[in-house]
Amino acid sequence: MSGGNAPVRHVILVVFDTLRRDAVGCYGTPAPWGAIATPHLDAFAAESVRFDRAYPEALPTLCARRTIYTGRRTFPFHNGDFRHIKGDFVGIAPGWGPIPESQSTLAEMYEAGGFRTGLISDLYHEFKPSKNFWRGFHQWTFIRGQEADAARSGPYPSQEEIDYWVPRELQELRGKATGLEQPGYGAHWFSSRILLNMRDRVREEQWFNAQVMQESARWIEQNLDAQRLFLTVESFDPHEPWFVPEHYRRRYDAGNGREQVISPYAEMPWLPGDLVTRTRANYAGLVEMCDRWFGHLMETLRVTGVLDDALVIVTSDHGHSLWERRGYIGKRGYPSDPESYEVPLLVRHPQRLGAGTTCNAFVQHHDIAATMLDATGVTPPEPIDGRSFLQTAFSGGAPLRDHVTIGWGGAMTVIDDRWWLNVKVNGRGPFLYDSPRPAPDALNVAERHPDVVKRLFDLGKSDAVGGFPDYLLHQAESAEDAPGCSPFAAIR
Repeated sequence: MSGGNAPVRHVILVVFDTLRRDAVGCYGTPAPWGAIATPHLDAFAAESVRFDRAYPEALPTLCARRTIYTGRRTFPFHNGDFRHIKGDFVGIAPGWGPIPESQSTLAEMYEAGGFRTGLISDLYHEFKPSKNFWRGFHQWTFIRGQEADAARSGPYPSQEEIDYWVPRELQELRGKATGLEQPGYGAHWFSSRILLNMRDRVREEQWFNAQVMQESARWIEQNLDAQRLFLTVESFDPHEPWFVPEHYRRRYDAGNGREQVISPYAEMPWLPGDLVTRTRANYAGLVEMCDRWFGHLMETLRVTGVLDDALVIVTSDHGHSLWERRGYIGKRGYPSDPESYEVPLLVRHPQRLGAGTTCNAFVQHHDIAATMLDATGVTPPEPIDGRSFLQTAFSGGAPLRDHVTIGWGGAMTVIDDRWWLNVKVNGRGPFLYDSPRPAPDALNVAERHPDVVKRLFDLGKSDAVGGFPDYLLHQAESAEDAPGCSPFAAIR
């Protein structure tokens, strides 16, 4: 073990879905449309190492969880053609499937190491038919009702209710299902589903992120007899739909204009300014609400004494574009953007090593598992791909890598100290930017620098261990990849 004098006793891993790096105040570079209040995350950062160049390894949602939960690379999605799994979106993304049975999960490793393990999650994708993300957890608690989870069957909302929350122009953007009771993936059906699940929520503690943090705190209280704890906390918020108590939204948009809570996953330069403002305000309000209830969990860790012996890690799977580039709202693998690919990563050591410092080394999701195992002195039963950043973060050790490669569908993004390359895995359609964090109006300079495109493409290809599978190369032939974990992905 490195980075400390003795193995860490407990590990708490908190993953917020769709939390942008620039949405967290401690990063000091707020989104172009304004800062979001995150006092509890900022206070946590003051006791942690803040990573300024943390990225996913594979996207979207479930692909990222496969990487985080195993420390193994998911890209380039070998044995990852899950387009025909029943009970889930069709053709959502390569790698969108269960954790391979041949791979050990962190929970299984910690269970074998004598830890009491728990998963508290409202991320319904990991509990769908065929999924197995609860492997190795002594207790896993699934909080029902996020997005289109089939948690309630009726009565369906009226058209008037749908029109209140989702503007007609967005309902009609991708077409409608032929009827409310039919299992289509149209915007009308999706809107009905999410409204059905959100009915009757009149108190803040009933919101999903509040439930997740309350149940996580309760798990800590109920398991204080264990010598060693490993708890994974999964908050689907601030992922869309962006339902949030009005008092949070009004802090970012005090007007009484139209509501807008869904992500259309489309370029909409024509979208009226009031809807852009409301979309961003609902997201910002939901981030602030997540921060408040994260504070509840942290306070429980403090008063129970668990915090004194725990490595606590807070991160996200990805971010979300909110009309900054080409009028796009959503996330996607091609073309890619920093708003979706940069993730916050805050690591608090129980000895408060490096408290309040920053780490500028490139790190990725699969490094989180390697670091947790290193800190706790647990050896994985087989080699993993991640690299521990304990020395890098806490002891002035060398950086882990000189670039990162992120896979999403039939495209990959390669970032180094100077460049950002987004390209299909067959080498076609490169977007090259002369910045590791291109501005929204940055020029594509791929034609000017073919040598750079080739060098970065070769780096990404070398990270694709085993080469690109045939089905992935076939998908790369399409004009664009399916967007993130939204039913709209199926409406092509």
